[in-house]
Amino acid sequence: MKKLLLFVAFITAIQTLATAQSAKSVYAELGGPGLASFNFDTRFTGKEDGIGGRIGFGGFAIDGSGILFVPIGINYLMGKDQKNYFELGAGVTPVFATGDITSDGSFNTTFGHLLIGYRLQPKDGGFTFRAFINPIFGQGTFVPYYGGVSFGYKF
Repeated sequence: MKKLLLFVAFITAIQTLATAQSAKSVYAELGGPGLASFNFDTRFTGKEDGIGGRIGFGGFAIDGSGILFVPIGINYLMGKDQKNYFELGAGVTPVFATGDITSDGSFNTTFGHLLIGYRLQPKDGGFTFRAFINPIFGQGTFVPYYGGVSFGYKF
């Protein structure tokens, strides 16, 4: 019974978030937590700014070896003109590698990331641009001056 109630609550929450979403965008990102990735971003409220989330995938493959990054994060947009925003965010990126990249043939790891940047996202849709500093950390490593840019489309 508990599992059924949790499942119903989860579905209700997902449906509520899906109907409340306004700004949705897709973008290609160079740098950032996905290295070279494709991403989907949405707002969790009916407004153009405020809290939202992103998920993406990126990586590369060379001669049978490959690495996959899956950046997942939450972000908060602040702006007054419904076009230019200050963006703050945080998240986690699972990493999956196979082939000659590792000594045993494969590995899985995760690292955390922060995001501080600028976002151009017109209210009525169209071209989007982001530029940001993206510190990454995990397993005793901290890289404070990592960053990236992205180009995409808001619908």
